Amino acid sequence: MSETSKRTDHVAIAHDYLTQRGGAEKVVLALQRAFPSAPVYTTLYEPSTTYPEFAASTILTSPLNRVGFLRRSHRLALPFLAWASTRVKVDADHTIVSSSGWAHGFRARGSKVVYCYSPARWLYQRDAYLGSSRLTPASVVLRALSPFLKRWDLRAARSATKYFAISTVVQQRIKETYGLDSEVLPAPHTVDKTIPHEPVDLSPLSPGNGFYLCISRLLPYKNVDVVINAFNDLGLPLVVVGTGPEERRLSGLAGDSVVMVKNLTDGQIQWLYAHCTAVVSSSYEDFGLTPIEGATHGKPSIVLRWGGFLDTIAEGRTGVYFDEPVPSAVVAAVEKSRATEWDDDAIRAHADFFTEEHFARRLRDEIARLDADSAPSRVHPDS
Repeated sequence: MSETSKRTDHVAIAHDYLTQRGGAEKVVLALQRAFPSAPVYTTLYEPSTTYPEFAASTILTSPLNRVGFLRRSHRLALPFLAWASTRVKVDADHTIVSSSGWAHGFRARGSKVVYCYSPARWLYQRDAYLGSSRLTPASVVLRALSPFLKRWDLRAARSATKYFAISTVVQQRIKETYGLDSEVLPAPHTVDKTIPHEPVDLSPLSPGNGFYLCISRLLPYKNVDVVINAFNDLGLPLVVVGTGPEERRLSGLAGDSVVMVKNLTDGQIQWLYAHCTAVVSSSYEDFGLTPIEGATHGKPSIVLRWGGFLDTIAEGRTGVYFDEPVPSAVVAAVEKSRATEWDDDAIRAHADFFTEEHFARRLRDEIARLDADSAPSRVHPDS
């Protein structure tokens, strides 16, 4: 790891910050596999709290990375991230940007291909991001900075050569927010079925006939409290996997049928998917990766009829929807799922539409197209 320095690459990867383990970080790892020699540029990098696979990567950071407590709590860095992003300079023919609000502002010498999870939630969906409309220190800072950040964000978005959207709802949001057209490219599932499964101690649950699984960052808009309250009412076993600022509050809500775990290995996550009854989410998801990961194990999903879940669920074949994030709706959907006879093979086949091979091939094709447009006689090997 080092601060951004003078180097020239054919393809580089950019990401907001590498300080946590989540779906966006899994996408960056997929990008690394698609372009193995590409360095990763980011504002903040904390090896102890993100995926260990990044240790083998060339990570180039902004000057903000020198501030240790910001690496450990990137949300505290919010007032400084626009400044830090404009100081990341990428000297590459092509930069593939993995962004939900910052990395599209990195300064790129060549083309800038943005893979967008959503226009910044903290700017355009502030109350959902913060979980409340009431005044808090975070909301006060956001309100004060919003006029500047929206101007900065629009300039950053319009510096892109090409926009990809993770889902149709994000495609619409990009058009409404930036006035830009984009192409939908679903995120890949990165389930490695060869990883040995590692059992998770669920003895507090006595799951018996199985358990339901909710994997999520513990943020307000993820609505994990809705799922917990529903399973408190149902009395069915629920395993919640995740960390985040809502952790203490959610732990206080969890009844005897709910267990919360965190910092699991990939082998433990795969064990949970393989042994669960179904995946559950009440989140406002821009994509919705966990239903696909569950589907690779033949598991159905019970999810909110919203956003990215509309792209990743085949209703009645791979899962069921509920229409609003309230416990009673989740309870009804769980009961409907329990009354349904699911076809494991059909669910697994659905997951094949979201492979890493398709994702990588489309991005390599885009880089090849940009190479051909800029220098038809010049041929680059894959990075």
